[in-house]
Amino acid sequence: MIKPMIVLLTSAAILLSPFNQASAYKGTEINYESREEIPSRFKWKLHEIYPTKSAWAADVKKAEALAVQFKETYQGSLGQSASQIKKAMDAYTKLLRIEEKAYVYINLELSTNESNHDLQALSNRADTMAAAIAEKTAWFSPELGKIPGSQMEKYLNEPDLQLYKNFLADIIRTKPHTLSKEQEELLAKISPLSGTAANVYTMLSKDVRFPKIKDEKGKEVQLTRVNYSTYMESKNRKVRKAAYEAYYRTLTKFQDSFAAVMSAQVKSHNISADVRKYKSSVEAALTPNEIPAAVYDQLISSVHKGLPQMHRYMELKKKMLRVNDLHMYDMYTPIVDSNNKYIPFEEAKKMVIEGLKPLGKEYETLLNKSFSHNWVDVYSTEDKRTGAFQWGAYDTHPYVLLNYQGTKNDVSTLAHELGHAMHSYYSKKAQPYINSGNATFTAEVASTLNENLLWESEYKKAKTKKEKVFLLNQRLEDFRTTLFRQAQFAEFERSIHELEAKGGSLNAESLKKIYGDINKKYYGSLVAADNEIPMEWARIPHLYDYNFYVYQYATSFAASSALAKQVLDEGQPAVKRLKEKFLMAGGSSDPISILKDAGVDMSTSKPIEQSLQVFSETLDELEKLLNE
Repeated sequence: MIKPMIVLLTSAAILLSPFNQASAYKGTEINYESREEIPSRFKWKLHEIYPTKSAWAADVKKAEALAVQFKETYQGSLGQSASQIKKAMDAYTKLLRIEEKAYVYINLELSTNESNHDLQALSNRADTMAAAIAEKTAWFSPELGKIPGSQMEKYLNEPDLQLYKNFLADIIRTKPHTLSKEQEELLAKISPLSGTAANVYTMLSKDVRFPKIKDEKGKEVQLTRVNYSTYMESKNRKVRKAAYEAYYRTLTKFQDSFAAVMSAQVKSHNISADVRKYKSSVEAALTPNEIPAAVYDQLISSVHKGLPQMHRYMELKKKMLRVNDLHMYDMYTPIVDSNNKYIPFEEAKKMVIEGLKPLGKEYETLLNKSFSHNWVDVYSTEDKRTGAFQWGAYDTHPYVLLNYQGTKNDVSTLAHELGHAMHSYYSKKAQPYINSGNATFTAEVASTLNENLLWESEYKKAKTKKEKVFLLNQRLEDFRTTLFRQAQFAEFERSIHELEAKGGSLNAESLKKIYGDINKKYYGSLVAADNEIPMEWARIPHLYDYNFYVYQYATSFAASSALAKQVLDEGQPAVKRLKEKFLMAGGSSDPISILKDAGVDMSTSKPIEQSLQVFSETLDELEKLLNE
């Protein structure tokens, strides 16, 4: 079913976790104090969506009026004929396209200036619009669901409804979890409350102020959410330890507030699952996207089998860092010296375009267009949303938000988000609106595929042992922070939902205990159990913003690894298959089938097991190089 405000966000990567979060090298060459200082070529041109706020407000009112008209015209008439359903579907999609465009526009505006009170008010107005439309259309699915199965099956074979066949089949599939018209309308009325936890978390995070620490030169510097990742990569162990302890000890002062927000989010998920008669909140989150809940459990159990290799990597990391005790604040510092000079954005563009050449000339042309037509908002300012994401409406081109600081990670982030953008572009070009949304399960495949190809390109060009060791370590870190770490987050998310569902209390102490135990399982006894790490759950926005999202980073990483290998091994046939069966597929089928057609069967544990094998082989290769 189309739910624009959710579907659009599925291709966002607002938190790339600490493994890809925007960070800055010391001596960054470009640093803008305000948005006005940034040259226009590095900023979105959102006036291309709406030339004025008045034009935007007119569409908001139009969408609300169409919702009222939709209810008055079609409620109670859907069982009459296939042609009547088609008219209703046409009106419904027209309404949603306008709503989507308006909602996306104002939130893109806000993301680059989050402290602007006028934009905050307009974003709230968009939320009000969305809630009103949800209320006015809440009757739609229940009424379609009341049409007898035999009659609906007949309708689905009518030529008039072929465009909407998937949508209507979805109604039949989720019918056991669809409530009465009155119940759906009530849930729609209170739907704005579902975003409360995420909003409170965002504001709470912005209100947290971290202390100053001393950098590598002994200079006192302000620790922030953005530069924290930089100091965690520092070669100076005292600096990264100071940043780590200052960050988490500060979060601990707010632990009860973060726990209350987390508890509220989990309760809302469990209540929704219960009301809609799902067996669990995991099933409730995955079923709408046609992902079997077993896929979630299968990921975690498969990764558990690979933990001995992870512990082996920790042993190597400890040896390479030459430390007596390995701590969590040692995780992000490179095990070998690297050329950490600032990478200008123009150079980053060239690196990404070169790395993605295996995807063909057309893909390369689109990449160049994304740069020349202001699809990418590049540099960070104080009021800009942290991290990176891609978003857009059906009637706009994709928009990519970065907080570019000139690091190697930032280059990978650029490739990642452009993967989302190209996926969105191809899907919208090939599919009608109703089938254009990419499910979250497939969305992260396109992005991590690009990261895979970029790495392969860089490794192929590496000439020295030092370069190769650095890149192999980077590759191992990709596995650690994507496959292992996101599975770890997923296990934590499942555990806290299960605890709450059983009547357990999600307070700060219980959350820390669960997170600390899981972290120890993943990193092993070789890594010190620092007192600070159990608070890391307070730093993961996706646990507050979304509902069982993070597991898809891990599954997507496995799928994209397999697809990248096919592209590099087979060449044009694999590229053609990737484009036609995956990038252009949108929501024309269920995610498992789409990936299977593209060449990866995620209904089995095989892709996860193959990824773990690649991890082990990469570790072998690194050890071999180090012993030469």
